[in-house]
Amino acid sequence: MDYAILTGFVLVTGVVLALVAQWKGWRPSLLAVLVVGIVFRVLIMTTSAMDTWQPVDFVNSFKPAGEAVLNREDPVLGSNGGWHFLPTIPYVYGFLLWLGIPWEIGGRLVTVVADIALIPLVGKLAGGSKASLRAFQYACNPLAILVASVHGQVEPVALVFGVAAFVVARGPGDPDRPGIRTDVVALVRGSVAFRGLPGAVRHATGPTGVVRRALTPRPGDRQSLRRALFAGLLMGLALCAKSWPIWLIPGMLLLLPTFRARVVAFVATGIAPIFFLVTLPIFAGTSLSQIPEVIRVIQDVRPIVGQWTWSAILMGGVNDLNQAIATFGTRLVYVTLLVTAFLWRRADPVDLTTALLVAFMVATPRLGAQYLLWFMPFLVARPTRFAWPAIIGVSFWAAYGYLYMTQFDSATWRSLHVFWSQGSIVLLPILVLAMPWARRVFKAPDAPEEPPSPRPVPASPSLSPP
Repeated sequence: MDYAILTGFVLVTGVVLALVAQWKGWRPSLLAVLVVGIVFRVLIMTTSAMDTWQPVDFVNSFKPAGEAVLNREDPVLGSNGGWHFLPTIPYVYGFLLWLGIPWEIGGRLVTVVADIALIPLVGKLAGGSKASLRAFQYACNPLAILVASVHGQVEPVALVFGVAAFVVARGPGDPDRPGIRTDVVALVRGSVAFRGLPGAVRHATGPTGVVRRALTPRPGDRQSLRRALFAGLLMGLALCAKSWPIWLIPGMLLLLPTFRARVVAFVATGIAPIFFLVTLPIFAGTSLSQIPEVIRVIQDVRPIVGQWTWSAILMGGVNDLNQAIATFGTRLVYVTLLVTAFLWRRADPVDLTTALLVAFMVATPRLGAQYLLWFMPFLVARPTRFAWPAIIGVSFWAAYGYLYMTQFDSATWRSLHVFWSQGSIVLLPILVLAMPWARRVFKAPDAPEEPPSPRPVPASPSLSPP
């Protein structure tokens, strides 16, 4: 990378500004926040576009997907396996290429615009008096700048729709409130214990049971169902960018107030992905006979491991295919997420989502530096005690790969990769500490005490003249 020193200076400046803002309690205006975020991202996007080094997947995977759309070819099949997702973003790539914008700018323009739009959404997600502070801290986030402006990875596109879905699902009102507050495990256990299994079934399915009450319309349902519809559509667009936002769906559903609203949001989430899949023959020139192959390629996850934490130790720091480690790691991820969901089952849905995404990073055997952006908007919006050690730690690890390792030839890069990938193991305890352990059970803020009402004074008897 030719502009590593300038990029590193911008990243360090962002960290310093974010920490000073926390220390001083800054509350900048939205305009000031956006100016800072735009300047940082556009500056690094410009230098990255002029750089002689370009990310391999940015050139060999993303660009061919956009060119395939221009040539009326399927972007999944036409990119030689480089694009494993729905064609939504390649349509944008193809349009920008059709306008004649150089790929080095156009390919990054998609992610930079999305990441800028994400800045005020992080403030909305935080809510309360510190909303502008959290938006400013995300504007200065070094990992977001690297992923959006240097790598051009599409994580910001998935996140801008995913976070918007959270904001819409929560709706207006106090942000410090939970979605669902029912301890489902305790409810089922108690119902079976006190009523027996037949009684529990009648309690659930009877004329006045839980199911009937859940499906019965309530006052204000129209507004909540409208929010659910829009939230689901937004989450569906997040899934059109990449497949991992599936982990955001539980938190979005729990932010909605009723069971009926959650059903609407869940169904609406599938609308956009299905639309972009079935319209491939219209917009991408995909033949009907090719659609099963497109689905197979999208579902295919190559077992590339050895770049992150425990899998890097087992692989000796070599990034390669290993089906055994990938299979074990996938099972470990599922078990870890189930345990995490149980531990945070009574938490605020935003904290539950943060815990799930961080837990994924702790357990996963395969990871690109861009994955670490998944939890960033949620952790910045609702920081924990160890949030900033985790943010700085993962940003430094990613920056070492983006800025320093790209200075060398392939042989030197491979030797540095061993140290870099195995060194990521030190981030695991920091990530675990950064999870919202103190907020596993939601506690509503204390209501302000009302002054005692004055006691009525009995009226004195009137003295009427005789």
